[in-house]
Amino acid sequence: MRRTEADFAQGRGGAAAVGGRRLRSRAFGQCGLVALLLTLLLVGNALDGPRLLQSAQKAGPGAVSRTQALVQEMNASENVDETEKLRAVNTFFNRQVQYREDKDAWGMVDYWASPMEFLAKGQGDCEDYAIAKFFSLIHLGVTPAKMRMVYVRAQNAGTIQAHMVLAYYAEPNAEPLILDNLITDIRPASRRPDLAPVFSFNAEGLWQGVGATTAGDPVARLSRWREVLSKAKSEGWW
Repeated sequence: MRRTEADFAQGRGGAAAVGGRRLRSRAFGQCGLVALLLTLLLVGNALDGPRLLQSAQKAGPGAVSRTQALVQEMNASENVDETEKLRAVNTFFNRQVQYREDKDAWGMVDYWASPMEFLAKGQGDCEDYAIAKFFSLIHLGVTPAKMRMVYVRAQNAGTIQAHMVLAYYAEPNAEPLILDNLITDIRPASRRPDLAPVFSFNAEGLWQGVGATTAGDPVARLSRWREVLSKAKSEGWW
């Protein structure tokens, strides 16, 4: 996802409580989302590989092969600690799927793919990586409240570009770990000075500023997120 500062000004403004120390302590804030969303994302998530594979069959041969590999990886990671689950999921998507901008992958300026669409296409941009990792980790039993998808301004080869990463908080006051498609390893936020936060969201809310200031219901404010939630549910990710 390569965008400019102007793109942030068009409906993407506000600094998130993320990045370095700012990423540290607000992952578990409450914002009063509708009960339906909490029901969808906070229920138990026993691994359901057959359902994912059924969805893959409908999506095509590329989806089948990659979903089979993902299910195998998740089965192997089911009983390890969460840090190992993060590493397994992050490595899988960074290796199995190629980065492409939306206009090349989907013929659109901005498109948020569901995890199965991402696996079927075999390519996508930063949002697609973050979304796929988020739902795969939920499928592995990681609590959605421990994760945030974070819009950042990323310094890359001397330029500033809009970018999305996934942040994981082991505890409410812990420094988050950053899962990113730009680099292969998972690093704590303090080791990612190249990322400047804009806003963040998860199953519980949408945040701006450097504290607990909320920006409303992410399902209502982010139409693409609402669409992804619906598609991911139908695909069997929870």
